[in-house]
Amino acid sequence: MPISPRRFVASRLALVASCTLVALPALPALSIAQGAVRPDADPRIQKLVASVSPERLRAIVTKLESFGTRSTLSDTLSSTRGIGAARRWIYEEFKRSSPKLQVAFDRHPVAQGGRITRDVDVVNVMAILPGKSPRRVYISGHYDTVNLRGAMAAGSGGQPNHDVDAPGANDDGSGTALTMELARVFAESGIDFDATLVFITWAAEEQGLIGSMAHAQSLADAKGVVEANFNNDIVGTSLGGSGTVDAESVKIYSLGPEDSMSRSLARYIARVAAIYVPSHTIRLMAREDRFGRGSDHSSFTANNFPAVVFREANENYRRQHSADDKIEGMDFTYLAQNARVNAAGAASVALAPAAPVVLGERGQPLIGRGQSGYDADLKWSPASGAVAYKVYWRDAWANDWQRSQQVGNVTQFVLPNVSIDDYVFGVAAVGADGNESLVSAYVSPNRPMQRIKMYK
Repeated sequence: MPISPRRFVASRLALVASCTLVALPALPALSIAQGAVRPDADPRIQKLVASVSPERLRAIVTKLESFGTRSTLSDTLSSTRGIGAARRWIYEEFKRSSPKLQVAFDRHPVAQGGRITRDVDVVNVMAILPGKSPRRVYISGHYDTVNLRGAMAAGSGGQPNHDVDAPGANDDGSGTALTMELARVFAESGIDFDATLVFITWAAEEQGLIGSMAHAQSLADAKGVVEANFNNDIVGTSLGGSGTVDAESVKIYSLGPEDSMSRSLARYIARVAAIYVPSHTIRLMAREDRFGRGSDHSSFTANNFPAVVFREANENYRRQHSADDKIEGMDFTYLAQNARVNAAGAASVALAPAAPVVLGERGQPLIGRGQSGYDADLKWSPASGAVAYKVYWRDAWANDWQRSQQVGNVTQFVLPNVSIDDYVFGVAAVGADGNESLVSAYVSPNRPMQRIKMYK
């Protein structure tokens, strides 16, 4: 599907339209925020998206809040209070959701240091929905909580008290509930996904992303294949601390550079949301996260896996890291919309083939100027399950794809008279059901420079 640009340079498009090997489609005005559901939308994904329940999200957050605190260093033995009780309940709830889910504790022994004030087992809770291939798509949120001021006030000898109330309804009960609800929705959908879906709730996020980093490092060491991580952290409130109400948009942060696979994932989610959740505006943010803050997606990008984080449109900082982060500050209709955007994006990625590889054996981009020296000659490696490919391109100063052309089941395509100096190019794989992969961009490598030596 052609993607409309925010800015459109007619002279450049006239140049592209002169290409003789491609029939260029018309470029309709299409808003990310609005529009009817596309006629060729996958009905399986439509049904899956519609299955998200605000009532179930509310019930999950209510239960999470009832544990009083889910601090990483809180009680692990009680059956009703503390992080131990919470993680056992999450585990059992995953198990109850569907027998198709493979549920496990992802346990990592962490030594004392930094914000970890004693040796502790950091335990993520994970539910895997096996797909036809081992490549993974993650949906995640962190279930641990913190009450910074309350812990210090109730502590002694300079040491915080980790058992004070830290309800964490929104931070990050919202992301945890979204993850748990989508595990149910995906498992009950009956869809045979190509990718394996992993629904995971992280521990020790508040101590420095420890649970997610331990998991991502293990993945990297095992040479695991991760197509995407949809991380969700503080996504359940439409009323911001400034009094601004916004229940119709969500922010998605992604790490650069401009054509990283994390940025590709962010753009992909925006396009898919326009099809399946057209009333919800996707606000793409060209930075890894909010200024000076972070979340568990950074553990994935640090290990070269594509990842983004969802954030609500307007945050209320008073209700974060405090005893005030309670369920009365939540908007479950809004949280459900954010869950639907996650569901549409993750389902589309998991149904599609893997993104094509556009690098050669030496890591060089497989792009050239063709025999004439003035054409865009694109090559890529075949993607398993692809029946066609779609070439994307945009003006080199634009930040989103402006044109696209489906090119059939080939691994090379030439656009005559289109300079690779003036445009950025990418290619996506298309499956038999029409679902597209992420776009792999051809990135111009930085030229190594040597310091000039002077003589005296």
